[in-house]
Amino acid sequence: MRHIISILVENEFGALSRVAGMFTARGYNIESLAVAPTDDPSLSRITLVTNGDNRIIEQIIKQLNKLLDVVKVMDMTEGPHIEREMMLIKVAAAGSEARAELKRLADIFRGRILDATDRIYTIEVTGTSDKLDAFIVAIGQNGILEVVRSGVIGIARGEKHLRI
Repeated sequence: MRHIISILVENEFGALSRVAGMFTARGYNIESLAVAPTDDPSLSRITLVTNGDNRIIEQIIKQLNKLLDVVKVMDMTEGPHIEREMMLIKVAAAGSEARAELKRLADIFRGRILDATDRIYTIEVTGTSDKLDAFIVAIGQNGILEVVRSGVIGIARGEKHLRI
């Protein structure tokens, strides 16, 4: 099962490396990874997506809590949460018919055309990973020139929060 794990770490040199190293050393896969400072400059928030059953996720959380740089860990999938990912996709857009269809698809998926030349559109789409995957399927592989994805970020709904 897919899990989104948020980790507050001290904003120190090597903290990300130690977290990633823990996954590597134990043979766990990181599907996506996003890291940025928080409102507290001494802390960074790592959001990662991994797969595993409840026993594996419990083991991952225990191992993360043992790392010195880790301040707090939360499995976002334990409760209601909001998740988003951003994708920039560059597609071939030659001809008025192809351009109109790409504009229509971007509108349907609430995407934005950020850059347009006479033959190429660069489109931004934000949403769940499933939404981004669906946009790629809707466009079709033939016209895709390049895809860049940010990785998942998430936040708990309601009163639950990840702070020290």
